[in-house]
Amino acid sequence: MHIVISAVAAVLAGLCLATAGVLQQRSASRRPSDERMSPTLMKQLGTDRTWLMGIGAAVLSYGFQAVALSFGPLTLVQPLVVSELLFAVPVSVRLRDLRLRRRDWLAVASVVVGLAVGIVAADPQEGNPIESFLTWVPALAGVILLVGGGLVAAKKVQGPAKASAFALAGACTMGLQSALYAATLAYLRKELFGVFLHWETYALVVASLVGMFLIQNAFQSGPLAASTPLIDSVLPLVAIALGVGLFGEAIRTTWWGLGGAALGLVFLIVGIIALDTSPVVRKEQRIEQEEQERTAARENGGG
Repeated sequence: MHIVISAVAAVLAGLCLATAGVLQQRSASRRPSDERMSPTLMKQLGTDRTWLMGIGAAVLSYGFQAVALSFGPLTLVQPLVVSELLFAVPVSVRLRDLRLRRRDWLAVASVVVGLAVGIVAADPQEGNPIESFLTWVPALAGVILLVGGGLVAAKKVQGPAKASAFALAGACTMGLQSALYAATLAYLRKELFGVFLHWETYALVVASLVGMFLIQNAFQSGPLAASTPLIDSVLPLVAIALGVGLFGEAIRTTWWGLGGAALGLVFLIVGIIALDTSPVVRKEQRIEQEEQERTAARENGGG
């Protein structure tokens, strides 16, 4: 019964996460391109009812994930939550009167299967999330380099690839946020008010805000199919890497564990590339760009 409850809660979390992504991307994509990487983007989105509904759906998703993790293991919950891709991408495309082709469905399935196989094969086990700041330094430096690389790439590319580059930066940041969240919860369990004496608590707030900002830029830059698969793939991979490298979490190192993780990574990469180069996604990008140009023209005319 515990497994059933966990599975149902995880699927509901995925549905809520899919709804959040569709609503937030729908609002962000309508904002003019000159707001990209500007605080103005978040200021305007904060007054958008659709975007706020997306935030509410995301909060509800975290609640369902908490229930799922209370009754079942991460290796069951995470793959089911990632099933949001099966809902978010088709709905996002359909809202613009487009339909996914066979290759697009296969690409979405490839991402979901890749992540599920990778997580189940690795079978990460809980470690000790309380570590010294010096132990964190290499991890922080690595994440900063990845985020910086994503932002540099976002400046150099156009189309869906720009959304993917921002998604990479945002997902790496949110992966770090997951590790900081685990450390903060560990301190919280030891002493309620003592948690405010540790730098991880404040870094958690910063990482959450920066991660949200970067992901909204990904949503603003291109279709959901160009950002969500990368976010759902990179975030748990970064979190697991930090868990293993920082907290001493164990992963399965047998031939099945390592081979399965490698196979999952191949599925991930193939699926993400296929979606980024999809004609349907490119067409959706053109429609969004036309919407942005019409929005900018109306604002300039009104000014």
